This record gives sequence, structure tokens and C-alpha cells, in this order.
Amino acid sequence: MALIEFLAANAPWAWIIAGLILLALELVVPGGYLLWLGIAGLITGLVVLFEPIAWPFQWLMFGVLGVLAIVIWTRWSRGRPSQSDRPYLNRRADSFVGQEAVLEQPIAGGFGRLALGDSVWRIAGPDMPAGQRIRITGSEGAVLLVEAI
Repeated sequence: MALIEFLAANAPWAWIIAGLILLALELVVPGGYLLWLGIAGLITGLVVLFEPIAWPFQWLMFGVLGVLAIVIWTRWSRGRPSQSDRPYLNRRADSFVGQEAVLEQPIAGGFGRLALGDSVWRIAGPDMPAGQRIRITGSEGAVLLVEAI
């Protein structure tokens, strides 16, 4: 009983310390959820510090703030486009769109091969002779789509 009485007498500081512990755990455990629970604990502690509230309502406030913060953060983070310094890292074919090249081998039957960078790519387009200048217009999987210039 002494622990419960101690926590009831020091409720604001218990919430603030719990919030700080959750924030510290966020540094160790990845995921982002403990961050928002820690902030909810700190806000609950600050509210209780200035306006004494019964324990059940403190837990209700903590729960509502925590769930609300997590839901808002999840919706916001999933709705944002991801920024990358290498946007074509796993889509190499797309990185060639718009480039121009000269065919070393002819395109026959709608398909041919073209050396770009350190790879030889399969290309698709109208039949063209070797030496023809082409522009890469798109890709379908690992096949580059080309047109004559």
C-alpha cells in the first residue's frame, strides 16, 4: 500500500519520470512508438502537475494521448513520399530513360542488345540497323524500350 500512496502523492513526477524512461527506451528499441508514449507520459505529468486529476482519469488521458499520437504519426508517415539520395537504386532500368545511344548491333524481330554502363541490356523497339541513334523511352522489367532519333 505504501507504494500506491507514494505514487498518488507524487503523481506528476511519476508520469514525468515514466515519460523520460520511455523516451530513453526509444533510443534502444527501434520503431517510433515509445517516442509517442513517452511524450504522452510527459504531457500527462505536466497536466497533473498543474491540475490534480484522479488516477483513473490520468491513465485515460495517457492512453488517449498515446493512441492519438501514434495514429496521427502513422498516417502522416505513411502518406509522405520517401526521400532518397539514390532514387533509382533498385530500378536501374528507369535511370536510363531519356538517354541517347548508338546501336552497336541491329534490332531484329523487335529485340536487340545495348551496352550501357557496365551492363548489356535487352532492348525492344522497331527494327533498326547498327549505327542508328536511339533514345530510351521507358522500361518493362529489365527490357529497355527504345525509339529512333
